[in-house]
Amino acid sequence: MAFVWARYLLTKVRASFADSVKRLERGEIKEKDLFNATLRKVMRERLTYKYLVQGEEMAPTFASQGENVLVRSITSPSARSVYVSDVVMLRHPTDPSRKLVRRVAAVEGDEMLSTDDKDEPFQLERGQCWVLCDNPSVGAKEAQDSRTFGPLPVSNIEGRVIYFSRSSVDHGPVLNSDEAMEEDSAVLAMELDVDELTRQP
Repeated sequence: MAFVWARYLLTKVRASFADSVKRLERGEIKEKDLFNATLRKVMRERLTYKYLVQGEEMAPTFASQGENVLVRSITSPSARSVYVSDVVMLRHPTDPSRKLVRRVAAVEGDEMLSTDDKDEPFQLERGQCWVLCDNPSVGAKEAQDSRTFGPLPVSNIEGRVIYFSRSSVDHGPVLNSDEAMEEDSAVLAMELDVDELTRQP
């Protein structure tokens, strides 16, 4: 348990420092306040939050009638923190007020091939990823994924979905990449509250 706690604390410190550096770059805090801002975030804030996923786009991974999930915040999304197969929370690229949950299908450097022979293959550029819904019966126009809006800036990713709860007896970890599940295991161990996640608003 001590090892899990140490990993969790290290993860919190890294995330809190990255967030404080962003605030410094935006002019929200001064350089002399960087340490205190990081410490306050470590002590007071969680790395996860609850979110209600609705719609058929991510079925059968998530119930189309809606279910609660636990999202782990990713302060500085990049190819080193977001992996192929991860289920992520993202800001819609043309409407930032809209949040979507989709699965990462490819990341920077991957070559994209189309089922349409008229489309030329292309490579995802640095800082880009390709996200798709899980439901194969949802058409490209309705999916609101990279088939609709193209490559997604990885900076639009806000977090990774790490746990689902349909009911008090039907809940469990979300199947993400092996790398992500290893990285998130300590966070899940320290912050998961199944009763709270299951509770309806």
